[in-house]
Amino acid sequence: MNLALKSIPTVGAVALRERLSRMRDETANSNSVELLDFAIRREFPGRIGVISSFAAESVVLLHQVAEIDPETPVLFLNTGKLFGETLRYRDRLQETLGLTDIRCIGPHPADREKIDPKGDLWSRDPDACCDFRKTTPLKKALLGFDAILTGRKRFQTETRAAMQPIELFDGRFRFNPLADWNLAELQDYIARHHLPPHPLAEDGFLSIGCMPCTRRVNAGENYRDGRWAGFDKRECGIHLGVDGEGI
Repeated sequence: MNLALKSIPTVGAVALRERLSRMRDETANSNSVELLDFAIRREFPGRIGVISSFAAESVVLLHQVAEIDPETPVLFLNTGKLFGETLRYRDRLQETLGLTDIRCIGPHPADREKIDPKGDLWSRDPDACCDFRKTTPLKKALLGFDAILTGRKRFQTETRAAMQPIELFDGRFRFNPLADWNLAELQDYIARHHLPPHPLAEDGFLSIGCMPCTRRVNAGENYRDGRWAGFDKRECGIHLGVDGEGI
């Protein structure tokens, strides 16, 4: 049995799989906006939230969500290590898009004092840093949600290449409306809709995360090479796995 389903009774697991199959069939030919409308208005009204980093292309998903329902909760992980530009970008997008329910989530102060009192864990064990600053707070914040929306794309990493527009992960449905979009399409959407770009995007930052673990991407490098440079790491941990595999 998949790791995410171990704690779910067998009957419940079967029901989740059947629902997943039905939703995939019903949205097989849907574009990103149609899939979002299906998830937000029809399938999970009041029980779905967006996970957003407010990074380089986040505005695309947030704009489409806001057009459907600006009251959709947006979960933003403020790790305490983000660029100031990202925090200001979050505020600008909230005003520009009219998002009314941005929830800022962060690590518990007691965890910071116990696990990373000097604030340098990222340089020694980035997996442990991501776990207490991102994964643990997000798991608590997702209680009460039956489904989540992400802005992940297949082109970003090898681990994301096989993901589907709708998945079952950790006992919860996960929608990836932009799964098959490429970088050029995202940039074109931002330009066409006159959406504000992330202030670091024009300065050579493609994939933007925490400040100590993000650098500019050099010519000839891959999209994700600016994250955790020098470490064998491509994911922070909150979106591991496909169809129930992972955390």
